[in-house]
Amino acid sequence: MDDLHIGSASAADLDSVLDFWKSAAEGTSISDDLAGIGRLHARDPHALLLARRGGGALVGTVIAGFDGWRCHLYRLAVHPGHRRQGIGTALLAAAEERFEALGGRRADAMVLDRNARAHGAWRAAGYGPEEHWTRWVKPLAH
Repeated sequence: MDDLHIGSASAADLDSVLDFWKSAAEGTSISDDLAGIGRLHARDPHALLLARRGGGALVGTVIAGFDGWRCHLYRLAVHPGHRRQGIGTALLAAAEERFEALGGRRADAMVLDRNARAHGAWRAAGYGPEEHWTRWVKPLAH
């Protein structure tokens, strides 16, 4: 994996990230549009981490958001043709380094219940479900 580079997304990357998620990410989010990802980037330009290989091909993403209180992980996605090569592990390590540098104490991850393949990857990285919590949501955008 000497040819793997992980770094923050630029504003110019946002369209390609949205396209990437269509083929590499499981499920969709209300924020999966240019306005949503643009707000993320404007608020915290270092939160969206991209993994690139060789000539710059996008092979993975993770959002490592820190609100000053908690560390949140979203959109860990690896291109189907590049899975099981350590890219997800490298992205999580970069996210955790970011959190530690910001003073974060614990990271949580949004993982779809139905995405059994992801469960193994998250467990291998040391994450596990908290059975006593349930995420409650209310969409604010219509």
